[in-house]
Amino acid sequence: QVQLVESGGGLVQPGGSLRLSCTASGMYFAINTLGWYRQGPRTERELVAAVTSGGSAAVADSVRGRFTIWRDNAKNTIYLQMNSLKPEDTAVYYCNGDEDYNLHVPGKYWGQGTQVTVSS
Repeated sequence: QVQLVESGGGLVQPGGSLRLSCTASGMYFAINTLGWYRQGPRTERELVAAVTSGGSAAVADSVRGRFTIWRDNAKNTIYLQMNSLKPEDTAVYYCNGDEDYNLHVPGKYWGQGTQVTVSS
């Protein structure tokens, strides 16, 4: 059973930084695409960033230049460095993964989510 376990959420002031991590476990096959989606209090779930095992990445326009995603294949772990955080980044951030290589379509595996709150 595939498990995606997130960590790193919390409360931060505008302009601050947070780093999220997500580790995939429980599978005997490769999780070739891992990424982050988020859902705010009044928004639908949206892609934040995703990365394949080959290093290809997709980043949402709303976070480009502020957020960076990268992957440690040996640890089946992805990281999301979030800088210059804004109140509109407040959301539950979900880790997502799939065996397929598809950066723009949600995969079948989801983590439980971690809350990120940007507020003064």
